[in-house]
Amino acid sequence: MDQDLRNKLAGIVGAENLLPGEVVRARPPAWNTHQPCLAHTVVLPASTGEVADVLAACYSARQSVVTYGGVTNLVQGCATTPEDLVLDLARMNAIEEIDTTALTMTAQAGLILRNAQEAADAEGLIYPVDIGARDNCTLGGNVSTNAGGSKVIRYGMTRDSVLGIEAVLADGTVLSSMNRYIKNNSGFDLKHLFIGTEGVLGVVTRVVMRLANKPQSHNVALLACNSYDDTVRVLNEVRARLGSALCGFEVMWNSFYEHVVQPKGQQAAMIAPGQYCYVLIEAMGSNPDFDDDVFAATMEALFTSGSVSDGVLAKSGQEREAMWAVRHDVEWIVSGAQNFDISLRISDVGNYVESLTRELGNALPTAHVVAFGHLGDNNLHISVVGEYSASERDVVEHHVYHLLKPYSGAISAEHGIGLEKRGWLPLSRSSNEIATMRALKRTLDPRNLLNPGKVVGTP
Repeated sequence: MDQDLRNKLAGIVGAENLLPGEVVRARPPAWNTHQPCLAHTVVLPASTGEVADVLAACYSARQSVVTYGGVTNLVQGCATTPEDLVLDLARMNAIEEIDTTALTMTAQAGLILRNAQEAADAEGLIYPVDIGARDNCTLGGNVSTNAGGSKVIRYGMTRDSVLGIEAVLADGTVLSSMNRYIKNNSGFDLKHLFIGTEGVLGVVTRVVMRLANKPQSHNVALLACNSYDDTVRVLNEVRARLGSALCGFEVMWNSFYEHVVQPKGQQAAMIAPGQYCYVLIEAMGSNPDFDDDVFAATMEALFTSGSVSDGVLAKSGQEREAMWAVRHDVEWIVSGAQNFDISLRISDVGNYVESLTRELGNALPTAHVVAFGHLGDNNLHISVVGEYSASERDVVEHHVYHLLKPYSGAISAEHGIGLEKRGWLPLSRSSNEIATMRALKRTLDPRNLLNPGKVVGTP
């Protein structure tokens, strides 16, 4: 970076908020997502105005920019090169307003998800988006990747919680679309340009998020099933009986479960490992006496039907947390596996897992396939654990993605595309769709400076 640009940036954010890349590179990452900071400079703005001035200066200098939130994504969405500058939004972490009547939170994009959840909780409300990286990921990152998580079956993806956005384009233009209304059909809803587009069209700086009333009842059960057909029957039964109270339906194949519970893992084994798969069911409602009885009756009906071979119902908050700790124990996978995040029809998931395990095992006998995910909303996580050569990693990718084709599956359910899945995008999107994505990129970022190379490559 030339000295003139460096001086301009120091004048905008202060010299103390302009860091050499090696300073950030030396810090241990919160999540080992294999994205070391290779950028030459890290800039930490404190406001939308400063972001706009920084991007305008970079645009004039043709300086590429990669935006940082918590850097917890798993698809190389924040990967940098020595030619890049990092725009780190860590200082932009303020909650501007919580409106307890409108049920909204207005905040800067660098706010940590956990802090947003706790602030809502203090007001008797909830911010319903919840993912495993909650202690490190940011609202801006969640918006940019359209994060999902464990409550999508009830509350939807991050997109469904966003009312308004303020974003800055590559040339420094500020688009302030801080809508606060559920209904607003006043022209194009421009916020959707920046939700799930991974920072390639603009930098999200502020958001208006929807909140919800805090549930008064909370029930969780961990069940075991002997087959995938039984698992689907359980899902259909709880959807019918629990209705809108159902907010989580997580499935863990034994390949996942046996690794995280004792004796192999660290979590308490409330049900012994070794069964086909394990189901975590969560329900929240507004009438504790009624809801608790309905949940208990639903669990009893599942046992009576024969769809469940074993199970336990949480009797306290501590037991609920212990059950969720099993599902959230994923850091061993994040750092030590090839990770995939796909969507299929629920009826196809079981056959896909069995086909992948069999065919990848034939092609690569050392491959250990681990399966788990948010089955209630079609989302399956596949992790192939182990150390493999580049050619072996290609074999793994080929099997995971090409086996999706007969099912018309999606290569990304909630993690995004980044660099890692870019080459596989044509499996899930048509040539006309990809051409339109690239046209949007050329229009909003004609110099290809924002998160270059991600999602659609060179436009």
